[in-house]
Amino acid sequence: MAERKYHVGLAEGEVGGYVLVPGDPFRTKLIAEHLEGAEEKAWSREFRTFTGRVGDELVSTCSSGIGGPSMAIAVEELGELGAHTFIRVGTCGAAQPGIRLGDLVVVTGAVRSEGTPDGYVPCEYPAIASHDVVAACLEAAAAAGVTHHLGVVRSVDALYSDLLPGTMPRQEELRAELKMWARAGVLANDMESATLMVVSALRRWRAGVLLVCVDELDAGEIHHVDPALMHRMIDVAVEAVRRLIERDHAAARQ
Repeated sequence: MAERKYHVGLAEGEVGGYVLVPGDPFRTKLIAEHLEGAEEKAWSREFRTFTGRVGDELVSTCSSGIGGPSMAIAVEELGELGAHTFIRVGTCGAAQPGIRLGDLVVVTGAVRSEGTPDGYVPCEYPAIASHDVVAACLEAAAAAGVTHHLGVVRSVDALYSDLLPGTMPRQEELRAELKMWARAGVLANDMESATLMVVSALRRWRAGVLLVCVDELDAGEIHHVDPALMHRMIDVAVEAVRRLIERDHAAARQ
């Protein structure tokens, strides 16, 4: 039997080159419904993986769990098994008043307010999405007619200090920080995007991020998104993968 990776529980041949990465392991099952012939390959810890096809190409979905540490582990082990293109399919809290529940955010880069990438490289190294992944996500969102926003997000380690800063010991500092990043044009906050982009860039893999808003500005609560809105985001992500596959195949023929 082929040796399985310690954390994700996967072996060679069970992962496609293109991987959609949600945080929630139950969301991988939803994503699998949008792939052709998808089968569950492993569920180890927070990492649940299905692999199917988009056209003739193997495509997987593997959950990362919450936060940067588990995201880094997922990307490292998936990449060792042959994955080369990652799209995070996640949720975010809006940092701007014009972003509404259910809107999509196509991420160009992330503020590194979390700690995991610091173990790889100093904070001066930027968390930037791959241009071709961003382009594919933008085109897919536009083709679907979905309201979407393009720009920089901020990744954090502590969810509730952002969500409920008034309950924290350093509430004045936290509120000031949130306002500062909003004035700087940050669109939304999440917990995994910066880690995905930094680790992927260092390993020479492609990465992008597509998020759905589940927390409007100053709402102070996270909403369970209508399943139809989640499926809509997944449709956009799968279409983005389809476009990337077509372009990669065309480039290989040249």
